[in-house]
Amino acid sequence: MPQHLHGPLGARTPSGVRSRGLTVALVAAVMTAAGVLTQVVATQVASADTVLCDQFASTQIQHGRYVVQNNRWGSSATQCVNVTGAGFSITQQDGVKPTNGPPNSYPSVYYGCHYGNCSSGTILPLQASTSAFAAVSTSVTMKFPGAGIWDAAYDIWFDPTPRTNGQNTGAEIMVWLNHQGGIQPVGAPVGTVTLAGGSWTVWEGNIGWNVVSYVRTSATTTASFPVSAFYGDAVRRGFAQTAWYLTSIQAGFEPWQGGVGLTVNSFSVATSGGAATAAGSPAPAASAGSSGSGSAPSGATSSTASSAASVAGAGAATAAAPHSGPNCPAR
Repeated sequence: MPQHLHGPLGARTPSGVRSRGLTVALVAAVMTAAGVLTQVVATQVASADTVLCDQFASTQIQHGRYVVQNNRWGSSATQCVNVTGAGFSITQQDGVKPTNGPPNSYPSVYYGCHYGNCSSGTILPLQASTSAFAAVSTSVTMKFPGAGIWDAAYDIWFDPTPRTNGQNTGAEIMVWLNHQGGIQPVGAPVGTVTLAGGSWTVWEGNIGWNVVSYVRTSATTTASFPVSAFYGDAVRRGFAQTAWYLTSIQAGFEPWQGGVGLTVNSFSVATSGGAATAAGSPAPAASAGSSGSGSAPSGATSSTASSAASVAGAGAATAAAPHSGPNCPAR
């Protein structure tokens, strides 16, 4: 089993993560000294997993195209995620939060920029009025445990400026694929919509920015959609603007209690610059890193919906009441 390290908070060195590769390499040395073949060991190193336990530890997968983050923004209790070349799973989550408040964390995989930590080669930030934005799509597959209190959701961030660091203040679009226990998004229900192959209840709230949450009426383990589908609906409802910039596309989980076993099996983002690289196909071992600087990432809860028409065709919209989401230090 990989070791769980708890290095200095926010450290940029790999002290917050540990790969199976180190343990395997030591075993290989002993086996070599004993004259034993080591071909099998070499194969294990190529698919080494990484465990993140530091509060805001992160690491890259798929040659840096995506970043996996522990993002334990709302709790001091231990949380660890096991990162593979395909995604991640929660292996320990000791926090217990009341269901009428914010969750413990938002462990997730993302494309784009989050508190100054940008994935390699990202085209984000990207203004929602552009044709390039209309071409951005994403997909995910997940696995859920039978116990615990949690939601499984996309968290898609927009800012009035092309921000790469700090808190976004435009709109937070959450897409809840599933949830368990007595929890609900920020704000109140404002309608229903059918899009992206499902039916959704739309919630909206304001916590300094607009949080628009789309809660699927029947749970699913998979989703695939153009980002403009949900954002276009938010624009038409007056909760977002086409002048704002998409800064990151994140997929993960918000655990209030339990959550061990919550897994992202694959994640991908496609842009007009080329086909998506799926974080579910064979990949090299994850490279270690740590997330962000002194600024604490954020957290909270919500959801959204409509057709795949591009936001560019939705027309300008006036800003609506702000809201909260998983990237904020508090609801």
